[in-house]
Amino acid sequence: MKILVLCTGNSARSILLENLLNRLGKSRVEAFSAGSHPTGVVHPQTLELLRSKGYDVAGLRSKSWDEFSGENAPVMDLVITVCGSAAAETCPIWPSTTQGFPLRAHWGIDDPAAAKSEDWPAAFSQAYTRLAGRANAFIALPFEDMARADLQAALDDIGNSSA
Repeated sequence: MKILVLCTGNSARSILLENLLNRLGKSRVEAFSAGSHPTGVVHPQTLELLRSKGYDVAGLRSKSWDEFSGENAPVMDLVITVCGSAAAETCPIWPSTTQGFPLRAHWGIDDPAAAKSEDWPAAFSQAYTRLAGRANAFIALPFEDMARADLQAALDDIGNSSA
């Protein structure tokens, strides 16, 4: 299953979930991340956190969702938005493409980068923990064999959970 994780800046939450899904999903999932208005740089605390958990951060970059919307882009099966409600943040809406209509889920997490810099370690850790709970719940599903409507309901439940 190909998954695109979207956020506005693609510097923290979407990068975290992309890496979680790729690690947990192994051969079942191929995750990517992008932003509607990318910052152009991965947040240093994102990189520090991922390194501390044994992730390879080489090659991680903040990128535009335009890379995933062209006709030569990989066809996505699922698009997950991770924007939170803090600071009246606007979450991007993935447009339908000629390649089809991917499932969509919203797993909102407040932006840890919006915290005071002295609070970043705790804020990023909390975001990672919540995203890990949702990623684990998703990976535990037999999603390859689920009907589209059942999978959509499960994705919505995961997004509404306090994980």
